[in-house]
Amino acid sequence: MSPLKGSVSATPRRRSHAERTAQTRESIISAVVDSIAEVGFQRTTAAEITRRAGVTWGAVQHHFGGKDGILLAVLEDSFDRFNRRVASIAESNMPLEKRIDLFIDRAWEHFGSAHYRSTLEILMSYAGSNDGDSERVWPGQMFLAWNRVWQGLFADSVQARRESLALQKFTISTLTGLAMTALLAGAHTRRPTAELNVLKSALRNRLASASSSSGGT
Repeated sequence: MSPLKGSVSATPRRRSHAERTAQTRESIISAVVDSIAEVGFQRTTAAEITRRAGVTWGAVQHHFGGKDGILLAVLEDSFDRFNRRVASIAESNMPLEKRIDLFIDRAWEHFGSAHYRSTLEILMSYAGSNDGDSERVWPGQMFLAWNRVWQGLFADSVQARRESLALQKFTISTLTGLAMTALLAGAHTRRPTAELNVLKSALRNRLASASSSSGGT
């Protein structure tokens, strides 16, 4: 059958160099995350990463410089994912207590995910490392980024710096502890609703109190 009159043959658009680079980087990061989730951190070797990503180790080195560079990129990608989950809350006009509840719910969507479980294994490996670069991971650059998110979400709750940092570390520690519990229990563990409600209640009490004492609503 001849083509319809006036039809235009679909010619695939050539991807730009930037698009090809971004896709390759994404494929490598996904390969690392999937490998750690499925076979564990210790078995996520260079050979395993390249096999899953469908690239050569030379390509990996070109984009990340080596395994340490990949791991740091996975951590940064993880925080970017977290940031995207909670960014819209800061733009809303909802009351403080509702912001707190939604923030914790979305934070757990991230901390309770398979993606974060892989991230957690990387963080644990850095914690046991003597490499000075590990100091940049958590706390460090990641905590500074978390602090910016926190300040944007709860700007109307004016607190002393020490109090704010203590609440942030308490929140991170609680979510990370629950994530570790889920990691040990397996992928089919229940959502820790009761524990998250305790965390929400604690934040409501502290943040709402600071908001009231500063004359906020």
